[in-house]
Amino acid sequence: MRAGVIGATGYAGAELVRLLASHPDIDDLVLSSVSFEGEKIDDVYPGFLGRISLPLGKAADVVAAADVVFSALPHGICEQYAKGCKVPFIDLSADFRFDDDEATFNAWYGKPYQHPELHGHSVYGLSEMNRERIRKLAGSGKAIIGNPGCYPTGAALGAFPAFAKGLVATNNSPIIIDAASGTSGGGREPARSFHFPECADSVSPYKVGGAHRHTPEIARSFGVMAAPEAAPPVIFTPHLAPMNRGILSTIYIPLSDAWTGKPDGKAIRPPSKETLEKTAAIHALYAEFYRDEPFVRVLPLGVVSATNRVRNSNYCDVSVHLDHSGSTLIVVSAIDNMVKGAAGQAVQNMNIIFGFDERAGLGMIPLLF
Repeated sequence: MRAGVIGATGYAGAELVRLLASHPDIDDLVLSSVSFEGEKIDDVYPGFLGRISLPLGKAADVVAAADVVFSALPHGICEQYAKGCKVPFIDLSADFRFDDDEATFNAWYGKPYQHPELHGHSVYGLSEMNRERIRKLAGSGKAIIGNPGCYPTGAALGAFPAFAKGLVATNNSPIIIDAASGTSGGGREPARSFHFPECADSVSPYKVGGAHRHTPEIARSFGVMAAPEAAPPVIFTPHLAPMNRGILSTIYIPLSDAWTGKPDGKAIRPPSKETLEKTAAIHALYAEFYRDEPFVRVLPLGVVSATNRVRNSNYCDVSVHLDHSGSTLIVVSAIDNMVKGAAGQAVQNMNIIFGFDERAGLGMIPLLF
């Protein structure tokens, strides 16, 4: 099978090329790039020397020649390629992440849908949440996948079992997410704040106060998990961390009345025996929920998620904790933003569409140091 990558020279596009080149069911690649059209991929990324030396052509040629098309272009320009595509189209931009909710997309990205009719053929591609919808769409003939954003992936996978198991408070208390990302999230032509002299040796929040475009995407996922009328408010603050790869999300989830029990009082005390037992019970629910998921690892009690243990892999590590009073669930998730947060999840979605082993091309062990 031949896979095509539109925008193959951006960070996410190059990561797609790397993963697809080792995929057992992909025999050939066809690539495009506006910035480097006419050159070869190993001219742009010498790391491919001796392995991949393919020309970079036009996007239309990719759409015409491939059996599956991945688009790693900026938002607002991918619908035109999806419209002319007769094979599954997996989009890593935001263009298909909101299904038919054009108003939300327009409010946050400043562009109306160019082809609204396409959004009836699209599915939000969080594999663990929408696996059956993706399969059903693939069987319908035309499949368009809106690959999730990196921050929303870590947040959703960390919170999903809490919603599914009825742990989340229904009193309108917000879920708070603090997340730190590596600088590759800014793309190959980043803003000044992402350049080394600006961000080295410093962790800094940005887009504070719900101003980040991933906020509505996170809220939308929570709404699907909880049912829209019961979805809690979301407070999301992203941070820039001085590392190339990774996203660490710390998610604070107020527990439902059934799980809060008797408060420990206002005094700050070490976690009580009751709180420790409750932590173990919630951990068991998380472990059972993700038991059969190939890429979500619920860590043993007492082990905390960290980005260096998922680097260069498609894993999402999840650790489960409670605050000292036992009233707030604290979930820490870690992903590689370029793999599970982008290209790896896109390949995972391709595997689901075509009925491949979901782990195909994604079995790499994380870099150990």
